[in-house]
Amino acid sequence: MPLSEHEQRLFDQIERSLAEDPKFASAVRASDPRFHARRRFLVAAFVIILGLALLVYGAVSQNTPLGVAGFVVMLGSAAFAMQSRRRTQAPDLKSVGGTASRRTRQGGSRKSGGFLERLEDRWRQRPEGHR
Repeated sequence: MPLSEHEQRLFDQIERSLAEDPKFASAVRASDPRFHARRRFLVAAFVIILGLALLVYGAVSQNTPLGVAGFVVMLGSAAFAMQSRRRTQAPDLKSVGGTASRRTRQGGSRKSGGFLERLEDRWRQRPEGHR
């Protein structure tokens, strides 16, 4: 529902006054989960680069365990980065009434195996003329 003109002006005024307060801005930024996910993603990217350097150094010095360790570090950091990236892109599912849920669909909760269930649902809900 759109805000009225008066409410929009008040909202803009409050937003401007809050933006001028650096202490409040840092407190809000510190509590933002997307900020933390972005920071974890950047740390993981740095560790991937370190793992790559370790891998290359292990290959050049013909030290196989060092090269394998570099690869494992890269793999673990890449998984951590992907997890952080997903957290950054995940929508916030907060609702006023508290009834919104990511897991509820058609009155029930969903377990794993969602891909096959979605395919079955699509098959059942297809138009009758396409059989």
